[in-house]
Amino acid sequence: MSISNHRSLDRFLFLFLLHLLLVPVVNSIGVNYGTLGDNLPPPTTVAQFLKSNTDIDRVRIFDVNPDIIRAFAWTGILVSVTIPNGDIPSLTDPFYARQWVNTNIRPFYPATKIHYICVGTEVLHWGPQNIVDHLVPAMRVLHAALVKVGFNDIKVSSPHSLSILASSTPPSNATFRRGWDVGNLAPILKFHRQTKSGFMVNPYTYYGYSPELENYCLFKPNAGMYDKATGKRYTNQFDQLMDAVYVSMKKLGYPDVEIIVAETGWPSGGDPQHKHANPGNAASYNGGLIKKINSGDGTPLMPGRKFETYIFSLFNENLKGPSLDEKNFGLFRPDFTQVYDIGIMHGSQSTSPSPKQPTPSTPSSTQGKHWCIPKPDVTDTALQSNIDYICSNGIDCSPTQPGGPCFQPNTVRAHASYLMNSYYQAKGRHDLDCDFAHTGMIASTDPSNGPCKYIS
Repeated sequence: MSISNHRSLDRFLFLFLLHLLLVPVVNSIGVNYGTLGDNLPPPTTVAQFLKSNTDIDRVRIFDVNPDIIRAFAWTGILVSVTIPNGDIPSLTDPFYARQWVNTNIRPFYPATKIHYICVGTEVLHWGPQNIVDHLVPAMRVLHAALVKVGFNDIKVSSPHSLSILASSTPPSNATFRRGWDVGNLAPILKFHRQTKSGFMVNPYTYYGYSPELENYCLFKPNAGMYDKATGKRYTNQFDQLMDAVYVSMKKLGYPDVEIIVAETGWPSGGDPQHKHANPGNAASYNGGLIKKINSGDGTPLMPGRKFETYIFSLFNENLKGPSLDEKNFGLFRPDFTQVYDIGIMHGSQSTSPSPKQPTPSTPSSTQGKHWCIPKPDVTDTALQSNIDYICSNGIDCSPTQPGGPCFQPNTVRAHASYLMNSYYQAKGRHDLDCDFAHTGMIASTDPSNGPCKYIS
């Protein structure tokens, strides 16, 4: 090769490397794909949109909807599915677990890259004790069923709310709640170590918001928090919560287990009293989160660690609520326009300089009465679990007993519907009190029937 050719090659390599340095690297991100909306696009359209137009390369769904799972076939997008809390005890039976895999996984895998099976949602928080006690055995039996049929790439986990922490301030003092630590979380972490799977947590800084902590919650410049015990300074609450989880794991002897952010996000709209729920703050949090995750910096106590992360959520969902906060966690509107721009689009789609405030499709809780009822597709097993939880938490269940005004119709769904609403009303009509591990929904039509009058 001539000297001139060498120089041409060197120049080409130099320009190519310079291009790599100058072009911003946008890494992948996961998203929670909820479906509580009557105006959402079909799953096949969603899957193709994500593949063709975004950097989203993994989704988590809250059930095992076959239409959604099938829609992601051959897209290369990782899909994590969820088993309802009420079905957990049944999964401790190896025969049932094998049947579950044959029904819900085998028809779709590996065309659809099923990544994780989430056994329940925030089980320790929601209970009841029977479900909590069966969680680890169910995870073990399900994992064994997957291995038996050769599905070794599919991992098993269970997402946890940060109510598992006794405290998170400062992180060095963090511990898991007494009773859950040794009895439940240590066996869960042992399972994750043995199966090389991730421990899933849901760290929402939105729920820790206060005006004086706004910048700290939103990845904006702030004075930070100093942890004297470790000598580390925290400049955002996300790092603080993640290190609190890590310290708690370390105190149980499991600092090596991977941590997965199963849910986190910020709403772009909210009820009038929640002025911090707006597009600017949502863009600051989720945009800052992506930069944090993709930087590879890790946290003060976990330098260099990356966290598989799922933003909540993909779409604004108009059937959630009754608060506007719950309806407006989406990155996209149902027509696929961005609510705000955080750099996850492949193309040049842009939002208006002043993003539109989401328009409420239903009245907020201050404008009318609302009731809590089960979602249409929830199993009787899950609903019976809700009944057991409610009746063990101080709610009067006598109206659904024989002779009571709500005994007829004598079905699990009818009884659960009345009692879920009773719990929701008694606890102050907060959205989370109608969640029941994603099995409840808010209704604006009175479900009362004959002599069975629902509390409102």
